[in-house]
Amino acid sequence: MQPPLLTCEAVLSEACFLMRRFGDGARSVMELVRRGLILTEFNLSDEVEPIDKLLAKYKDVPISLADACLVRMSEQISQSIVFTLDSDFRLYRKHGRQVIPTRMPKT
Repeated sequence: MQPPLLTCEAVLSEACFLMRRFGDGARSVMELVRRGLILTEFNLSDEVEPIDKLLAKYKDVPISLADACLVRMSEQISQSIVFTLDSDFRLYRKHGRQVIPTRMPKT
């Protein structure tokens, strides 16, 4: 993967939360943003309707706000690949039916 990597603020929030137990983990995540290796150009305010539809569609999975934002980003950015540790991305679909290309650990 070549930087910059694109994500949303909801994903950064989850990453900082998960990394909190590793000393300066949250600060390390923020350093990636500060250095421009991760960009957050996704604007949730502009995507409320499609995100709300995704949250309703996958409510039984369940889907997080961060996941819904990544699904939406995959719809907006052709040829994108979602890097994730979340196996639910095997269930999510972009544009209703299309498999979302991912990179994740094998289970």
